[in-house]
Amino acid sequence: ARGEGELGQEATMAKKRKGDDGEGPKTAKRVKEEEEEEEPQLEVKSYAERVKALSAIATPLADEKLMKKLHKLVGKASSAKVLRRGVKEVVKAVRKNAKGLCVIAGDVAPVEVICHLPVFCEEKGVPYIYVPSKQDLGYAALTKRPTSCVLVSPKAGDAFDAQDLLDKTTAKVRKACANSMTS
Repeated sequence: ARGEGELGQEATMAKKRKGDDGEGPKTAKRVKEEEEEEEPQLEVKSYAERVKALSAIATPLADEKLMKKLHKLVGKASSAKVLRRGVKEVVKAVRKNAKGLCVIAGDVAPVEVICHLPVFCEEKGVPYIYVPSKQDLGYAALTKRPTSCVLVSPKAGDAFDAQDLLDKTTAKVRKACANSMTS
C-alpha cells in the first residue's frame, strides 16, 4: 500500500513530463525550443566598450584590426590542434620552452591569475599580447567557455596551415611590444 505522499510525488512528476499546455510529454525538440526562448540574447559589445573593462597591466594591447587577426589565428590553431588553452597549460608549455605566440585576455579578474605570464613570456622569449575580452578569446578558441590565455605553438616538424598568418601576426605583436616599451 502506497502512502498519499508517494502518489502525490508521482502525479507531480507526470505533470512535469507533460507540457504546460497539456499536449503530452515534452519531446527533445520542444525542450530545446523552450530553452532557446528562455536564453537571453548576448549583447555584442564594441571594441571601445570592451577596452573600458581592461585591467591596468594589459599592455601591449592589440588594436581592433590586430585583434581580429589574432582571433582568426586562434581559431585556425584550435582546429589544427596546436593551441594551448588556459593559464596552467600555457605556463607548462612555456616552461618546456615551447615557442609560439601567447594571447592574454585583458579583462581577467582577479588580475593575479595572469600577472606572472608577461614576465614569464619575456624570460623565455615568447611574444605576448593582450586582447580586450576573455569571452571573445574563448569563442575564437572554439569553446563556449571564456579563456584567460592561449598559446599558439605549432611543433617544428608539423605543417601548420596558417603558418604565414602566425608569422605575420607574431611580427606585428613584436612591433607592438617594442612600441609599448618605448612609450
